[in-house]
Amino acid sequence: MPTALALSPHLDDAAFSCGGLLAALAGAGWRVTMATLFTGSVADPQGFALACQLDKGLPPEVDYMALRRAEDASAADALGISPPRHLPFREAPHRGYASAPELFSDLRPEDGIAADLAPTLSALIAAEGPDLILAPQAVGGHVDHVQAVRALRAAAPAAPVLWWRDFPYTVRETAPKEPLAALFADLPVRAVALDAEAQARKHAACAAYTSQIGFQFGGEAGLRERLAREEGVERFRLSGSLPDRLAETIPGLHAT
Repeated sequence: MPTALALSPHLDDAAFSCGGLLAALAGAGWRVTMATLFTGSVADPQGFALACQLDKGLPPEVDYMALRRAEDASAADALGISPPRHLPFREAPHRGYASAPELFSDLRPEDGIAADLAPTLSALIAAEGPDLILAPQAVGGHVDHVQAVRALRAAAPAAPVLWWRDFPYTVRETAPKEPLAALFADLPVRAVALDAEAQARKHAACAAYTSQIGFQFGGEAGLRERLAREEGVERFRLSGSLPDRLAETIPGLHAT
């Protein structure tokens, strides 16, 4: 059975950015797994880390990441894919990034998380044996997305990688920040035109992240409107060569 592995920085990124393709692959008989990197629970969060929880209407005693991991499991179920994998690394607010602007600024010099992530990703990829990897381009510039790209490049997987354009940053601004654009500029563009079922599964998966959609989109209606701006298409940059079986099972995947 062919295998696809989506490497998501946060508990929602893969579903938001390539959930339609993940659903389509699963529907075509692929084994599909989302693995999220930054999912570690932190007891008694403080400062900005706590604020990131409170501003979503969650009291301080709630295990925020446990709640989000449960949402991720629901999203995977909506997509029709395998149960998700959750790696124990901590999100940026727990690594010294102390404000929202810092999350989208330069990496802190002491933030060496990519060096810790790389061997873990290598081991995960070896265990999963994917025929295809999906990962972010870090559109929007979130430091966790940037570190995920750096770690995957350091792991240097043999499998081809479809690097997704990070939603919803793709539709928040006319020209979103792309700090790693030079890494992807020479890679060919690939696009997937999603059928109605894949779009419906993607919407259901995104809506499963109930702790996020109010903050991110103002509610489910806002989510639907933002997804509509993507016009049923997911876009990627490609490293390596796509397996022949992918073109056979996903006819909507084409060069642009």
